[in-house]
Parts: sequence; C-alpha cells; structure tokens
Amino acid sequence: MDANAYRYRPPRPNYLPHDIHVNDPIVEEYTIPLGPADDHENAEYFSKMKRAAQEYGMVRPKGYTVSYHATPEMEKHHFGQTHPMKPWRLTLTKSLVTAYGMPFAMDNYLTREATYEELNAFHSSDYLDYLIAAEPEDQPRDIDNPDKEVKYNLGGSDCPLFHGLYNYCSMSAGCSLDAARKIVAHQSDIAIAWGGGLHHAKRYEASGFCYINDIVLAILELLRIYPRVLYIDIDVHHGDGVEEAFFSTDRVMTVSFHKYQPEQFFPGTGALEDNGPKNEHNPGAHHAINVPLQDGITDEQYETLFKNIIGPINERYRPSAIALQCGADSLAGDRLGRFNLRVQGHGACVKYCKSLGLPMIIFGGGGYTPRNVARAWAYETSIAIGADDRIPETIPEHAPWRAHFIHDTLFPSLEQSMHEPRHNRNSEKRLREIVAHVHEQLRFVQHAPSVQSTIIPPNLEPVRDEVEARMKEEAEERERNEVARKTREEGVGHAMEF
Repeated sequence: MDANAYRYRPPRPNYLPHDIHVNDPIVEEYTIPLGPADDHENAEYFSKMKRAAQEYGMVRPKGYTVSYHATPEMEKHHFGQTHPMKPWRLTLTKSLVTAYGMPFAMDNYLTREATYEELNAFHSSDYLDYLIAAEPEDQPRDIDNPDKEVKYNLGGSDCPLFHGLYNYCSMSAGCSLDAARKIVAHQSDIAIAWGGGLHHAKRYEASGFCYINDIVLAILELLRIYPRVLYIDIDVHHGDGVEEAFFSTDRVMTVSFHKYQPEQFFPGTGALEDNGPKNEHNPGAHHAINVPLQDGITDEQYETLFKNIIGPINERYRPSAIALQCGADSLAGDRLGRFNLRVQGHGACVKYCKSLGLPMIIFGGGGYTPRNVARAWAYETSIAIGADDRIPETIPEHAPWRAHFIHDTLFPSLEQSMHEPRHNRNSEKRLREIVAHVHEQLRFVQHAPSVQSTIIPPNLEPVRDEVEARMKEEAEERERNEVARKTREEGVGHAMEF
C-alpha cells in the first residue's frame, strides 16, 4: 500500500492569521485535506481492519445495539490556521476506531445534513438566515479592532465566518439528530455522534466555537417519547447553552463538570450555587447541577466525584435517557484545558453512565489537541461496544496517520501528554462540599416531572413556536374555508330563477 495514501496534507487557512503571511489563503481553492486512497488500498485496509477485529474480539455486544453516526465531509472543513478547533480530529478518531476493527461491532451510519426546519426547532429564523447568507471573511473582524461589532457573535476570532460554515453546522447537527432518531425508534441503545456536542451555541447567537446547538436539537427529539432526559457534560467548559435552553423545565436535568474561574476562563458561568431558576414555583428550579472545579484535578478525584454525583441523581431523578457530552478538552495536555485527566479517567465517566442501563447518546465536544481527542473518543467507543478490556494499548501498526500520535500508546502518561502535570488546586474538603451541596439540591427534586410525559413543556420556545405556527396555519385555513362558504352561499341564485 502506498505510504502516502493516508498522509496528512495541511489545508490552506481560510483567513489571514495576524502573525502569519500567506500568499493565497482563499479556502475555496482547497478541496480535500487528505490524500484519497484508491480502491485497491481501501480493500487492503479493510482486510487489515477485519483481521484486527478478529484478533481483538470486536463482535457485536449481546443484549444491546451500538450505532456510530458520522459525516466524513465534516472533516474537510477548516476554522483557520490559528484557530484551536480542528475538525481533522474526527479523521484521527476514525483512524483509531477503524484500525481496531470497531466498526464490525456497531451499526454504522453516514448521516445527512440537518434541514433548515430541523435547525429551526431551536434556533431562530433570523439567526439561521444570517448564518446561511454570511460570506466567508479573510480574517476575523476583531483582530485589528477588538471592539468591532459582530452580528450574532459571528465573524470574530471566537466564531469566524469560514467557507462552508452553514454546511458544517448542518452536518454536525445531522449526526446528533440521526443518533437521537435511532434511539427514539429503538434501533439503537447507545448512539455515538463524535461530530456533535457543540454545547455553547444559543438560540440567537454563536458562542465558544459553537454555531448550532446539536445537543439541544437531539434532546428535543428524545423528549418526544422519553419523559425525562439527564444531560451530563464533562467538557472542561461549562455547558451553558444546553443549561440555558432547558432552564425552566423539569423534563431535562443538566449536570456540568467544568473548570470555573469567572474572570479568566470561558464562559465564566456555572457556579456551584447556580441550580436553575430561583423561583421555587418554576419547574426548572434545582434541575441545573453545576460542579465547578479548579486546575489539576486527577483521574481518581474526578471518577469518585462523578459517581458520587451522577449515582444519586440517577436514583432521585430517574431519567429515561441520557445525553452525555464527552468534550475532550478536559484531558491533560489540551491546548485550552487545565486538568490532569488521562484517557482512562475520562473514559471512566462513559463506563459508569453505560452501567446505568439507559438509552444513551454520546456526543463529542471540545478538544484542541487532536491526537489526544482521538485517543479518548476511540477508547470510549470501545467502552460503548464492551471491548475496552480487549483492545491493546499499543496503537495498531496499520492505523492511518499513526505518526501523528507521536507516542504509540492509546493511554499516554501525564508526562507524555504534557511537560509536567498542573498543580492540583482541588482540595478533598472542597470536593466533599460540592457533593454535599448537590445532594442537598436533590432533596427538592421530585421523582417524576410535573408534566405528563406526552407533553413537551410550553416554556421550551422552539416547541412553542412550532405549535403557534401550526395553530396560525389552521386558523388561516378555517378563514379561507369560511370565505369560500360565504361566496358559495351568496351566489346560489341565478337571473330569472325566481
């Protein structure tokens, strides 16, 4: 097999970085960042996948079904040379998942783009129309002028306007919606959508590298048949967009584990005391759980904290389904993260959620050191199919782009992930206080929501808008019928008839 067939070729940046000179940065001229393999090479690689699956025991799990949802076209997009978000991490993830032979143990779906109407279930029409029409820009507007106004938070360094933006957003949302549909249709018990997990996006604006909140769209789909959904977020950043979307309903409980340093770390929300609406009569009161953490938390601390919080929540809230956001920026060595978590500690959260035996969607999310993102998501895919105790630690020799992982292990040490671990600022006393506070909040949570399971709460704006639009359409139809009836009745007579 040609060694260059799977060699990474860096794409041209889509805007001019402020510290790098590029002669021709127009992204429209770049078509595919990876050298395509021919049919013979693909067949040879498939054969190696199959042998790996047999060697590592990659078989379909008994008693439940796992599905994998992806859109390869997402991998070709590029936020910009200096932007932390690298969609190529999905390519690296795929390289590990396939190299270990995991696709043979799952249902694999190539998902379509989400439609405008599907995105409109949560996002406003004005915002979507602007997102569609916005032209790509050579460089972020706030590079030369930090105070320059950007509409809908689009066009700055945080959320640049890159080529193919709307298609990228639609593909990301399409992955998560397809996963949700398979769960709702009982075609899958654990659905994986690594292309989703963009938890910061708001109904009216982009935020934190997130343009469309695919998680909210997927949860709205789950709510069609499941009475209660538990949303869990292990990204290093607070899951503010999802929390805000379901702030006033008890049909969704949001739980976010994140670094909290309001003045210095994005987004600055998610304090321990922020537990939903302050009005006790609001159904969403006590249904937003925030677990604020400091730099350097370890695998042991994180796993213990996670189990001591999610376990009681599951017992008290009794969710019907789980939506788990697995942002990998909480890993040690992340470009933006500040924790000391290894791949094993991150994966332990997935393993515990799986042990609860509930229908579950596993989303991607943050993660800005692509090789470590791929390691974590591949390992967590193996957990989903029940093969985590069988896959070898050494990355297979036939894995595409293997050299980009630097170290040949699936589980790098802290020293391999970073020069030296970060100082741990999480005292055991503080962690016990966090657990005690969460348990206190759970005392006010009812075992079942205050609404019937067949009704989506009226305070969910997208659902309300859908109902109002349908009612308006029905009213207009009745009015048209009434006008037609009156026209027919007033013309029943003809000249000389009487």
